[in-house]
Amino acid sequence: MKILMITSLFILSSCSSNGSWRTASRKSAEIAPKPQDLKESIVQVYGARAFSWRGYFGIHPWVSWKRKDEKEYTVAQVIGWNLRRSPTSVSVKKDLPDRYWYGNKPTIYQTLRGEKADKVIDHLEKLIKKYPRGGTYRVFPGPNSNTFVDYLIRNTDELTVELPPHAVGKDFLADSIMFDKSPGGMGFQFSLYGLLGLTLGVTEGIEVNILGLVFGIDFLRPALKLPIIGRLGFPDA
Repeated sequence: MKILMITSLFILSSCSSNGSWRTASRKSAEIAPKPQDLKESIVQVYGARAFSWRGYFGIHPWVSWKRKDEKEYTVAQVIGWNLRRSPTSVSVKKDLPDRYWYGNKPTIYQTLRGEKADKVIDHLEKLIKKYPRGGTYRVFPGPNSNTFVDYLIRNTDELTVELPPHAVGKDFLADSIMFDKSPGGMGFQFSLYGLLGLTLGVTEGIEVNILGLVFGIDFLRPALKLPIIGRLGFPDA
């Protein structure tokens, strides 16, 4: 228990920010392969702690890709303020794949390369256009950026990663009201608008969602899943 408390305090302090989003770093974290060095296609799933107080409870994820013959990466994500000037919150554009998310360094959750990446890129370009929640954005309980990336993972067999437990909004089901397959496809999920839910799956283990806060146990890759802290144990992939 003492270790959990110390870990929580460390994470909270590392996420705190008294600065403005206007001056927060958006530079490259230098963790993605340089486009000029790549001789094959690539797809990557990223996530970083959200800006300011939101980082205590959630992350912002995105997906990037680059085909073999392209000179720049494409980044797909949901950004709430897009709705001020666009009918959809979905953003798909050429950009650095590994930018800091307003001061917070990103983590790579999964990487695909080669022919598998080519197949996934073709699929994602079509799937993103079908995202059913683009016209609505809510930080809590969703739909938000976590809802979007979870939707991509659920509907792409090659994306085997799961979003971390502190990705608030991942349990807001984009394709359903209350019931769906688990993100990994080998289980089931009940979720009441992301506020209350239960997930049972081979890759997910057991997850209980209470007001957007997820508690769980991963048996396949032993780990505890906790709000704020995230995952304690073996990595997801």
